[in-house]
Amino acid sequence: MALPDSRTRYLFFTGKGGVGKTSLSCATGLALADAGKKVLIVSTDPASNLDEVLGAALGPLPTAIPGAPGLFALNIDPEAAARAYRERMVAPYRGILPAAAIRSMEEQFSGACTVEIAAFDEFSKLLGDAAATTDFDHVIFDTAPTGHTLRLLTLPSAWSGFIASSTGGASCLGPLAGLEQQKALYAATVARLSSAADTTVVLVSRAEAASLREAERTRHELAGLGVSNLLLALNGVFRTERQDDAVAAALSRRAAIALADMPAGLAALPATTIPFLPRGTVGLAALRQMAHPESVAAPTAPDAAQTALPPGLAGLVETFAAAGHGVIMTMGKGGVGKTTVAAAVAVALARRGHPVILSTTDPAAHVASTLDGQVPGLSVSRIDPAEEVARYTREVLDKAGAQLDAGGRALLEEDLRSPCTEEIAVFRAFARTVEAGREGFVVLDTAPTGHTLLLLDAAEAYHREVMRTQGDMPESVRELLPRLRDPDYTHVLIVTLAEATPVHEAERLQHDLGRAGIAPFAWVINQSLLASGTRDPLLSQRGAWEIPFIRRVADELAPRCALIPWLAEAPVGEAGLAQLLRT
Repeated sequence: MALPDSRTRYLFFTGKGGVGKTSLSCATGLALADAGKKVLIVSTDPASNLDEVLGAALGPLPTAIPGAPGLFALNIDPEAAARAYRERMVAPYRGILPAAAIRSMEEQFSGACTVEIAAFDEFSKLLGDAAATTDFDHVIFDTAPTGHTLRLLTLPSAWSGFIASSTGGASCLGPLAGLEQQKALYAATVARLSSAADTTVVLVSRAEAASLREAERTRHELAGLGVSNLLLALNGVFRTERQDDAVAAALSRRAAIALADMPAGLAALPATTIPFLPRGTVGLAALRQMAHPESVAAPTAPDAAQTALPPGLAGLVETFAAAGHGVIMTMGKGGVGKTTVAAAVAVALARRGHPVILSTTDPAAHVASTLDGQVPGLSVSRIDPAEEVARYTREVLDKAGAQLDAGGRALLEEDLRSPCTEEIAVFRAFARTVEAGREGFVVLDTAPTGHTLLLLDAAEAYHREVMRTQGDMPESVRELLPRLRDPDYTHVLIVTLAEATPVHEAERLQHDLGRAGIAPFAWVINQSLLASGTRDPLLSQRGAWEIPFIRRVADELAPRCALIPWLAEAPVGEAGLAQLLRT
């Protein structure tokens, strides 16, 4: 069997969006049920497609899965949990605090941190209280909490009055405020997560450098928390010896290189490899094939399924070029190719004679390797997230931390390690470069989410109305927000893949931006096997499974849509990036 082998009662599956966590957790649960165990699968993923994968309508209570005796599943809706959690926290202050303060509080409880903490609140009832799942031999969680959330919950200061009294800035402390009443339950949950006798954490990754880096970051965080019972699951690994298909040969070669260069900490973990499968992993039959890939008959001929494909990037670039200046932001989850798309757009505009700044948070080496040389008219602004976070952290600690005791300061310091802090710190750095969009183009790789925009806006409104001050927000940020909401000045490109989870997450992002008054200009579907021209039977069949996702994006979700094929020749350098505009 290709699936992770675990003797523990609890299993957590974690990893970047799109690596196959849901499919793998479902396949593992089904295999255990087929072996005679009674199994409960729990999803807390905001982009969960657990219902779709298992072929059953799920709710907040265990539901028996037809065709799989002994298998049950429930779908915690983290968005609904977050809404209830938010209202529980804000409701007591309605009619007491000014409207601006209420809006600031509501936004404080509207981000990813609140969603995660509210989800943690829900599954703690299943993990921390053994009696809640006493009827099951195994409980499998699709998506584990981040190391950041766990560290916050292990700090004794998290249960002090400091939380309730905190009003400062963009923070995860607000979301934490509602947890105090269940301190014992959370302590039991954290203890069970770190118990090797009870729990196994499965790090799910693709055979790709970015995915493996994320898995290593998670491993390092968990190790610092004493969570050491880890397994590595390498999902969808494609291998071939044939050289008559350029796409197949390139995909196999890139996977081999990524695995050979795997971080040492990951390489030392027990690992299992799930091979690349010709079909999507939806339905019980497909999940059983995932568990027993040796039973899958390899396709012998290319799939003939086709659909009308959206155009390439060239049309979007022509629209940008006609405007002559402005800001272009690429947004999306990690691993979908935002940096490559941003670099391709920036190079194309520079080749048309426009001055262009490409501002990115990616490591300089990555940007340098993507551009592979100088491009006339193109300059790169490299924002170092670590430097920006350090600068922002010093500023907050100097202003807000001076009056705190040691425990309160420790909590604030941990809070400032959150993803929210990095996004806000980087956003402030972006603000320093966007002014140049009045004279030329600024292309922003890894842009701030709608929640961050609203959080900053709400914090500023709070400072102005309640504290009668200009607050801590730099002038450049105050000027930037209206520009980002101006469709003539700013064009947002949502980058995704033709797969279930990336599309679901991109849809959530579009909704998030809508809350901030920002309408995406277009979606870009990246790395399409269907459009690659491959004649490899396995890859061709998998390409056919992209069709429903391409149609959903092109026909329902995107105001405009561009599609980029999976390229046998890596899009590196000026000539390589130009490939993205020829399709």
